[in-house]
Amino acid sequence: MENLKRYNRLNEFLKEKFGERVLKICIDGGFTCPNRDGFKSSNGCIFCSEKGSGEHIKEFNSITSQVQNYFKSYKSKRANKFIAYFQNFTNTYDTLENLKKKYDSALIDNRIIALAISTRPDCINEDIVKLIKSYSYKYYVFVELGLQTSNDKLGCDINRHYSSNDFTNAVNMLNKYNIDVVAHIMVGLPNETEKDIKDTVNFLNQHNIRGLKIHSTYIVKNTILADMFKNNKYTPITLEYYLDRLVYILTHINPDIVIHRISGDAPKDLLIAPTWNLHKKWIINGLDKILKEQNLYQGMYYAKS
Repeated sequence: MENLKRYNRLNEFLKEKFGERVLKICIDGGFTCPNRDGFKSSNGCIFCSEKGSGEHIKEFNSITSQVQNYFKSYKSKRANKFIAYFQNFTNTYDTLENLKKKYDSALIDNRIIALAISTRPDCINEDIVKLIKSYSYKYYVFVELGLQTSNDKLGCDINRHYSSNDFTNAVNMLNKYNIDVVAHIMVGLPNETEKDIKDTVNFLNQHNIRGLKIHSTYIVKNTILADMFKNNKYTPITLEYYLDRLVYILTHINPDIVIHRISGDAPKDLLIAPTWNLHKKWIINGLDKILKEQNLYQGMYYAKS
């Protein structure tokens, strides 16, 4: 079995679906988060940076300007089809009227064939889902939901302020309207155990999700996790630990799920630790090597509940 077929990679999924390469346009929609604006908390999740995982989005222009500038850049020459991706913070946390204005302001070019919206599971309701569904007549639409872990005690430790039950409710609502769901999980959270990883995989396998993003826990400046690291209250994971957990996740997750990412990219100027996070090829090549040498593949130990 070739490396490319050992797990379902996003680029292959998109190429099969749309007939050619598809790229994402990462958009800063000017959102905030109920975990930051004081509604649930003012501190945010302990690992979340000041830009809510949107450090690579350099401009702060209008949404339409961001998309226009992307199409003026060299990046737009690498493909003919694109996804408008609302990435950082909570991209359903606003009034319905403002949400529609923001989504519409990104969908300004006929080369955009998909709309992706990243959000929290506690910021989904039926009216929002109906709005998102309304775009599916023309675009492939999917919603990314942060889970991080199915362990609610661990969820409390990382200050996420939503429950695993919130995730289930959001997935069920999106399923009702046939909107694809992509879940986010993290490896290396403080006080994480091997059982936490296993439980999270089992939890995901009980849901109808289309995609999965797997991120390592890294430390960036101006976060609670950075303070914990400075005070010797958190030790970053090793590359070996991460690869071991990646292999477990991939071999036990539903084989039909598309793997959107196996690594989160920390901004070089903000990363404190671990330094191996800057070397994405170490992660990709290390995983491929293990899968090939041990003849492992996605879902080989998947047990349908």
